[in-house]
Amino acid sequence: MSCCSTDVKENHHVDRLVSKDRVAALAAGGGGKRPLEEGNNGHTHSWYRPKKRKKVPGPVLPKNALMQLNEIKPGLQYRLLSQTGPVHAPVFVMTVEVNGQLFDGSGPTKKKAKLTAAEKALRSFVQFPNASEAHIAMGRTLSVHTDFTSDQADFPDPLFNAFETPAPIDDPFYLNSNGSFSSLGVKDPLLPSPVQNLAHNPIQSPLPPPPSTLIPPTSAKNSVMILNEMRPGLRYDFVSENGESHAKNFVMSVTVDHQNFQGSGRNKRLAKARAAQAVLSTLFNMNLDQEPSQQPIPREGLQLHLPQVLANAVSRLVVEKFSELTDNFTSPHARRKVLAGVVMTTGADVKDAQVICVSTGTKCINGEYMSDRGLALNDCHAEIVARRSLIRFLYSQLEHFLSNSEEEHHTSMFTRCDSRQGFRLKDHVQFHLYISTSPCGDARIFSPHEAGVEDQGDRHPNRKARGQLRTKIESGEGTIPVRSSNTIQTWDGVLQGERLLTMSCSDKIARWNVVGFQGSLMSYFTEPIYFSSIILGSLYHADHLSRAMYQRITEMEDLSPSFSLNRPLLSGISNAEARQPGKAPNFSVNWMVGDTGLEVINATTGKDDLGRPSRLCKHALYRRWMRLHCKLSSTLRIRTLRPSSYHEAKQAALEYHSAKQTLFRSFLKAGLGVWVKKPIEQDQFALTS
Repeated sequence: MSCCSTDVKENHHVDRLVSKDRVAALAAGGGGKRPLEEGNNGHTHSWYRPKKRKKVPGPVLPKNALMQLNEIKPGLQYRLLSQTGPVHAPVFVMTVEVNGQLFDGSGPTKKKAKLTAAEKALRSFVQFPNASEAHIAMGRTLSVHTDFTSDQADFPDPLFNAFETPAPIDDPFYLNSNGSFSSLGVKDPLLPSPVQNLAHNPIQSPLPPPPSTLIPPTSAKNSVMILNEMRPGLRYDFVSENGESHAKNFVMSVTVDHQNFQGSGRNKRLAKARAAQAVLSTLFNMNLDQEPSQQPIPREGLQLHLPQVLANAVSRLVVEKFSELTDNFTSPHARRKVLAGVVMTTGADVKDAQVICVSTGTKCINGEYMSDRGLALNDCHAEIVARRSLIRFLYSQLEHFLSNSEEEHHTSMFTRCDSRQGFRLKDHVQFHLYISTSPCGDARIFSPHEAGVEDQGDRHPNRKARGQLRTKIESGEGTIPVRSSNTIQTWDGVLQGERLLTMSCSDKIARWNVVGFQGSLMSYFTEPIYFSSIILGSLYHADHLSRAMYQRITEMEDLSPSFSLNRPLLSGISNAEARQPGKAPNFSVNWMVGDTGLEVINATTGKDDLGRPSRLCKHALYRRWMRLHCKLSSTLRIRTLRPSSYHEAKQAALEYHSAKQTLFRSFLKAGLGVWVKKPIEQDQFALTS
């Protein structure tokens, strides 16, 4: 008995070992094959199962409406609303809530009823530019091509419900909650319509694209993943890399449907994501909610009436030009705290945009170096130098228009006024000011990260100083509020040690938004010229910037008819520039289109290191103005005899000075302070023969 029991145990133990060996062999995909035997296909053990052949992968099936909706709005709950009909032919009604709206669908099964409900929900807020793809997603086939973007779509449900509110065609500029512009979101009351913004130089561009699909932040997929599902196998190419080591900028590109799109970012991954977003936005009308302001920049076919895209394009063009001028930032003069530049556009495509000037600088002249012959630059802040370069450009363009050369005459951006003497810009010509950080003064003094004003009112401890005029101090950075007294500076007082005060950049730009950036002398020849947009590379705060630029001076009375309060487009860029820590360099550089290279100016003296005056100094610009005045003496907008001094020439522009005084009174009436003027002796110089 014990012997038999022992034999059974041993046999059972052997069987278990054999079984383990066979299982291990099968799991490893190997093992010796036994000869075919009768039964079980030659296998004696019933547990054996032949290996299944691997299926050849077929084409990827398109996603139905239920799957599409689940990607856009994950976690939706479908509920059975009713079940009717006989047992053999039931009719189910399923309902789902999306964006606060209920959508129901019916079908012979719950699954088909859910699919119908999902289709209705999709139609309520998704607009498909590619009709065939849309119908495939909804499980349909088409005998004719239907345009889902058409007003005459083949389905009765409204295209757009609570998911988004499409921007009106005549007012596409919207402000996002983070202060960046977008064509979606809540309209900001501080922002004007394009008619107000661009009244002087409107961009004649096609109608804005149809409202876009907005993917909520609950979606875990980024733009690259979403695009890969729509167009698998795309290849992203590295285009360029520029910027300093602490503020690199990469550009990546991708080609989809024979169109090339580019995106930029502080690393390749971000640049790739923005390139993908460009494709989604252009070809599929899709914007990702988590990156509302990060619109990448395609090289061509770019609609510059889209504010964020315009801002990114202007920024990149200026930075690339500065990189080119400083040998990819290797030049010692690439050191800077603030970079500014002006871009001119003549249409809605970025390929037509041209960088007119670039400049750097953060300091003002030391009072002891003031020049009574107009040979020194008083203010070497980047945006102020950029504006002086732009005036120099206006002179050159007017000289081209008056040239005997047909080619130069044709390339000029000026044309004659139709109804009065003088000249005006050609249609569609616009100027866009880029500053790498918020301009000093009212636009920068308040924290760019502070929350918006709450319902109970503005409780900021320094709220009474909002909008106040401020001045820069000689040879230093930063600003201080103007004092009610001592607003008149004297030549001998400054030379004896009084600190020379210069109005802040925020205040000066606000002045340009009233009297134009062309200045008093250029107003002899042209109508007022205004910036169409002001773009910031960092420290962008919509409320503070709009207040500093125009909002604090809306109550102006008796403004001359030729002038108006310009409300330029205001925007930050997607890839905000990194803070530039450390001490600012003591020089300023400037360049204008046509120049062979940068001019370097010592910000303390207002001249170059050899003591030579800048090409942007008052004396140099006055000399060019005098030549034009002699040529155009019979066709001037402002008729006056040949002035004997620079000061006399400026004062003769009566309408310009009337508008400027109206602005100063507006500041004073609002309790924002008195405009501080430079010593009058600075302008009382004449040209020597």
